[in-house]
Amino acid sequence: MPVDFPPAFDVVAVGAHPDDVEIAVGGTLARLAQQGYRVGIVDLTNGEPTPGSPGVDERLAESREAAKILGVHERQTLTLPNRCLFDSFSARVALARIFRLWRPRIVLGIADKTPMASPDHWQAMQITDAAVFYSRLTKWDDEFSGLPAHTIQSQLWYPLGLTNLDVLPGSSRFVTDISATLPIKLEAIRAYRTQFPAGKQRVFSWVEAQAVLLGQSACFEAGELLISAKTLGVTNLVEALCPTM
Repeated sequence: MPVDFPPAFDVVAVGAHPDDVEIAVGGTLARLAQQGYRVGIVDLTNGEPTPGSPGVDERLAESREAAKILGVHERQTLTLPNRCLFDSFSARVALARIFRLWRPRIVLGIADKTPMASPDHWQAMQITDAAVFYSRLTKWDDEFSGLPAHTIQSQLWYPLGLTNLDVLPGSSRFVTDISATLPIKLEAIRAYRTQFPAGKQRVFSWVEAQAVLLGQSACFEAGELLISAKTLGVTNLVEALCPTM
């Protein structure tokens, strides 16, 4: 039976839970959408249960609202278990199937452990790393139901921790300019009303302060940090370091 493929995506961001992607790279995704790129989000779990949420339906409604605010073209929520997410073969294949269907050029995933926060984040990193590899492997039709292999051109990691100053490993770190989209990022995070009630407003101060610090380190008003899985190269040194304003 032929597969009904959607238009290919330029960038797909993967999070363990709804709100992970918004907190870390919401400004970058909003800016990419503004620039005309096709952007998608995959949440590995629905994030439930959580203390302040009435249930799955509300959490999914919040995630759809947040995606609409960012301008994201499609959001997919897998059925892997929250709180006990583990890197497993079945989880890797489930995500790799989305990659084969959506055919992204670039995949963004969580960068590392988040001490004193959810251990699901670390598991999500391992699942995403493996799924990027599984996506391009041929001779595996029994696992991918006829979905053809797809090679992702570039993989990037995003840090999710807001309360430490750890320097994360990686071949190349860079800051994206979210000066114009920081307000959109904050609005998207606020869509998660069950997760960020009045008593958690400090989260918005953390997010904004981090964005300003990162941005000003690169001469932007606000920015987000990304880490490339491979070394970035420059073909025109002057244009790369002195872009036309």
